[in-house]
Amino acid sequence: MPPFRQSAMDGYALHRHDDLSYKLIGEVKAGDGHEPELKKGEAVRIFTGAPVPDSANAVIMQEKVVVNGKSITILEQIPLEHNIRPLGEQVKAGAIALKKNTKLTPAAIGYLLSLGITEVSVYKKPSIAIVTTGNELVEPGQDLPHGKIYESNSKMLLSALYNLKFYDVTLYTVEDNYPKTVEKLNAVINTNDLVIITGGISVGDYDFVGKALKDLDVEECFYKVKQKPGKPLFFGKKADTQIFALPGNPAAALSCFYVYVYIALQKMMNCEDVELPRITGTSISNFEKKGDRPQFLKAIYNKGKVEILEGQNSSMLQTFALSNALVFAPEDITKIKKGDTLEVIQLPI
Repeated sequence: MPPFRQSAMDGYALHRHDDLSYKLIGEVKAGDGHEPELKKGEAVRIFTGAPVPDSANAVIMQEKVVVNGKSITILEQIPLEHNIRPLGEQVKAGAIALKKNTKLTPAAIGYLLSLGITEVSVYKKPSIAIVTTGNELVEPGQDLPHGKIYESNSKMLLSALYNLKFYDVTLYTVEDNYPKTVEKLNAVINTNDLVIITGGISVGDYDFVGKALKDLDVEECFYKVKQKPGKPLFFGKKADTQIFALPGNPAAALSCFYVYVYIALQKMMNCEDVELPRITGTSISNFEKKGDRPQFLKAIYNKGKVEILEGQNSSMLQTFALSNALVFAPEDITKIKKGDTLEVIQLPI
């Protein structure tokens, strides 16, 4: 590619000689299959993308040419092969067009099509189930009885997945009932590549997810992480299915999604860069971190400056709605002051 010597611009293809005057013998436009034979001192009108005759050895742009009927005068001498895209300039026959694991961006797809390649092997995007647990949850749009809250986690995670271009996602709900929890989880684990559960993974009397996963012979890879928010985080596997049980608190669930589930998704697609970008920024806020756990703090990053927001509670989404980043605060940091250098995780929003 290109499969022939190609003109890089509109102008005239020359068989160069020492004079500035050339005899005009024809025209070659893009898509033409004929190939005029040029002798020394002859030229053809040519257009961008058109095949340059083998007997031509330079192309001069039309702005540097004076046309006089059947002859032209060039305003300056040009080097040999000037403005000619050589055969195989972009990629040569037998070379690898794109290496394995190259992401198929719009440019990559256009490039493959320009080579006549219409099919390539890709990694199948995973089928994903989102299971929401909790007797207290009501579907938005319905009446809200006392003691109930509107369910938001499933659509929130669905939106995050859609934003990452994962579209094979199905939503499920299950009440706080052990047999029904086992039945539902068994069904989705057997029919999906990735299962994301929200709620029911802690140790309350009505948190049945952990026991259900154990009874379903899910291999526990880890359970509970020294972090805030999102301490009661579970990750396990059964056969080829990966299972995340996220906390029920919305901000904790979304934080764990970006820090952990995102990595799993990228690995399932065999991507090389599996973590969200981590950069540094300068704090414009003072913040006191409570407790001894590392924390992921909702923040706004803008041109190297980081504002840590108020309202870091794991149940609060209002702050998260304003954020475009998470600040990672290690366990040994107790206070963040203006001017401190912070580690920032950029969110894909």
